[in-house]
Amino acid sequence: MNRLARLVATSFYTGFFPFAPGTVGAFGALLFAWIFPGLLGLPLLLITIVIFFLGVWAATEVEKTDGHDASIINIDEVVGMWISLLFLPAGLSWYWFVIAFLIFRFFDIVKPPPVNQSQNLAKGWGVMVDDVMAGIYSNLLLRLLLYFIVR
Repeated sequence: MNRLARLVATSFYTGFFPFAPGTVGAFGALLFAWIFPGLLGLPLLLITIVIFFLGVWAATEVEKTDGHDASIINIDEVVGMWISLLFLPAGLSWYWFVIAFLIFRFFDIVKPPPVNQSQNLAKGWGVMVDDVMAGIYSNLLLRLLLYFIVR
């Protein structure tokens, strides 16, 4: 097993957390974005794209030994959480980050169509794409909430 693939797929081994490793990965991504709010625009988009493709590779490798979409793979939640936060208005209060986290976890767990069908993609693509879609849904819903509540 490729150690680098396992390191990436488990988001620096947070995927081995004994319960809710996906939630732990998403929370770590949330903390990163909250600590570095200046990255929420183009820098985070570029980082997310790179991590997405690394995640496809790493998830493919880890699936060879641990099975399809193994619970230790949580890099997909990191990418999805970051997508949830992309290009949001600067200076958001901490509670908007919490709302974004809750919305993302909802869409990631419920997997409304076509999120659920995307899991059927081959190899690491199925692992990563469903969280990308959940992140897009989350970002759009969060924007609607911000529009109607903050304006």
